[in-house]
Amino acid sequence: MTGYRQVLAVPGMASLLGVSLLARAAITADVMALTMYVVLGLELSYAAAGGVAAALTAGVALGGPLLGRMIDSRGPRTVLLVTVVVQVVFWLSVPILPYGFLLVASFVAGLLMVPAQAVSRQAIAAMTTTEQRRAAFALESVQGELSYIVGPAVVILCAATMSPDVVAWGVGAAIVAGGAGIALLNPPVRADAEADASAAGRPPRRQWLGAGMIAALTMAFGTTTLLSGVDLAIVATLQEAGQVSWAAVVVVVFGASSVVGGLIYGALTRPLPTWLLLGLLGLVTIPAGLAHDWPWLCVAVVGSGLLTAPTLATVADAVSRLAPAGVRGEATGLQSSAQSAGFALGSPLVGVAIDLSVPAAGFAAAGLAGLAAALTGHLLSRRSPARTAAPYHPVPVDLG
Repeated sequence: MTGYRQVLAVPGMASLLGVSLLARAAITADVMALTMYVVLGLELSYAAAGGVAAALTAGVALGGPLLGRMIDSRGPRTVLLVTVVVQVVFWLSVPILPYGFLLVASFVAGLLMVPAQAVSRQAIAAMTTTEQRRAAFALESVQGELSYIVGPAVVILCAATMSPDVVAWGVGAAIVAGGAGIALLNPPVRADAEADASAAGRPPRRQWLGAGMIAALTMAFGTTTLLSGVDLAIVATLQEAGQVSWAAVVVVVFGASSVVGGLIYGALTRPLPTWLLLGLLGLVTIPAGLAHDWPWLCVAVVGSGLLTAPTLATVADAVSRLAPAGVRGEATGLQSSAQSAGFALGSPLVGVAIDLSVPAAGFAAAGLAGLAAALTGHLLSRRSPARTAAPYHPVPVDLG
C-alpha cells in the first residue's frame, strides 16, 4: 500500500480524485436520469428513451477528441468552464423540451460533456512519476467502478420518491458541481519537464497515432464492449430464471470485485501486459454463462470483476505514455471515444447472440469480443516500431 500513500501524498491528488468522483458518478447516471424522465415524465416508450440515450452517447463519443484537442491548446480550466455552462443550460431545459428537441439537445450536451475523466487522466500522468503512475491509474479505475455502482443506483432510488424533473436537475447539478470543482483546482496536464511541449508545436499524428496507440485504443474498445455485454447477459440470465430483481445484487458484486482487483493490481511491484489482462478477462467471462441463478452468478462474475479495473488501468497508463505531452488531451479523448463506442456496441452484439441462442451465449459473445481485441492489440503492438514513442517516452510501454 506504500504506492497508494505516495500517490495520495502528491499535492492536489486527493482533492482531484474526490471532486472528479462526484462528476464521474453524475455523468454515469445521466443516461439513467434521462431514461427516467422520458418514460415517467414524458410518458413515452423505452424505445424513445433509448433514442435519447443513444444521442447523448454518440455526442460523448464524437466530442472526446474535440474536447481533448481544446484542452491541449487552451488548457483544462477554459474547456471545463465552457462545458459547465453548456450543462447548466441543458439540464435546466430538460423538463421544458419536447421530445424532438430533447434528442438534439442531448447530442449537443454529450458533445460538450464535462471532460472530468479525460482531465483526471491527463493530470495523473502529469502529477506522478513513472513509478507512481500504475498505482495512480489503478485508483482512477477504482474510482470509475465506484461511480458506476453509485451513480445509476442513486438515480433509481431517487426516482421512486421524487419527480423525474427533480432527478434530472439533481444529476445536472452534480455534473456542474464536479466540473466547476475540477476547474477550481485547475490541475496541471503537463509535467514540469513537458511545460514547453505546446511551444514546440503539435507533433503530426503519424508520429504518435501508430500501431502502438491503435493497439491501446483497440483494447480500450474491446474492454468496454465486453463489460457492456456482461451487464446485458446478467439481466438475460436472471430473467430466464425468473430472478431479474436480483440483477442489481450481481452487478454490485461485479463492481465490488473490480474495486478489489484494482487495489490489488495497483499494489503489485510489476505490471502485466495489457493484452494479457484483457485476454484473461475474456477467458474468465465465457464460463460465467454456466451459472443459472443469482447466487452462482454472483460467484461466476467475481473472476471477471477482479480483472476489470486492472485492465482499464493498464489501458489508461499505456495511452498516457504513448502520447506526446502536446497531444495527450487528444489521445485521451480518443481513448474515451473508443470506450464509449465499445459500450454502445457491446449490448446489441450480445443481444443478438442471446436472441439467436440462450443467455449463456451472451457471456460467450462478450468474452470472445474481449479475446479478439486482446489478440488484435497484441499483434498490432508487435508491429509497433520502437521509434514510434521513443522521442517522447523513454519508458517502454508493455502492451504485448
